[in-house]
Amino acid sequence: MGYKLKGYILIIAIILLWYVGSINNYWTSYILPSPKSVAQSAVTLMASGVLFKHIGHSLIRVLTGFFITLLLAVPLGILFGVNKKIYIYFKPALEFIRHTPPLALVPMLILWFGIGEKSKIIIIILASFFPVFLNTIKGVESCDKKLIEVGKIFDLPKKDIFFKIVIPSALPNILVGMRLGIGYSWRAIIGAEMVAASSGLGYLILDGQQLSRSDVVIVGILCMGILGSLMDYLFSVLVKKINV
Repeated sequence: MGYKLKGYILIIAIILLWYVGSINNYWTSYILPSPKSVAQSAVTLMASGVLFKHIGHSLIRVLTGFFITLLLAVPLGILFGVNKKIYIYFKPALEFIRHTPPLALVPMLILWFGIGEKSKIIIIILASFFPVFLNTIKGVESCDKKLIEVGKIFDLPKKDIFFKIVIPSALPNILVGMRLGIGYSWRAIIGAEMVAASSGLGYLILDGQQLSRSDVVIVGILCMGILGSLMDYLFSVLVKKINV
């Protein structure tokens, strides 16, 4: 059996246990609906287009917030990685923000920006910023000093040393930070949509809970896991290609 296939043994076992438990009525369908019921709900939601609408809204929010994160976190990470003396002035404030859960700021963000898209995107930025930012700093700081010295020996301009030595050396760490950041983005938007939204997978899950539709809740959870795993896989492939 292939190494990759072994990772699916537990998933298959859980699904079989779920199926056997459902057909033997080990629990009520209200607590945990059968796989068949969940599959039927998924097909119904897809056929009506409701599921795709919620997925689309969540994806747009995540990608928008993550793109803004990259525009902020990568340049700042490079700046502070190169200029540690500047970073000293900002580190305490950034550490305070880093240890504050983004969802704890939801009430204030709703007061300041309403329940529209701005508050949700800001939550995504706050959640994904530090993985990208800190890994960018780490990448810049871990650049081999000997390579920089070689560049200076050959009289390379500072611009060439930066773009041809420092940035390529930091790129693997930046990509790792991006991979972590997209995962944090996905978790954050689901929480934000469950608090204040009228669309998105988080809203779908909350709506299913309020209507006592546990099958809909599970459909939303499965969509979350599948999309999150897909995004993580794409970034892992990108990281491997860059590192080759």
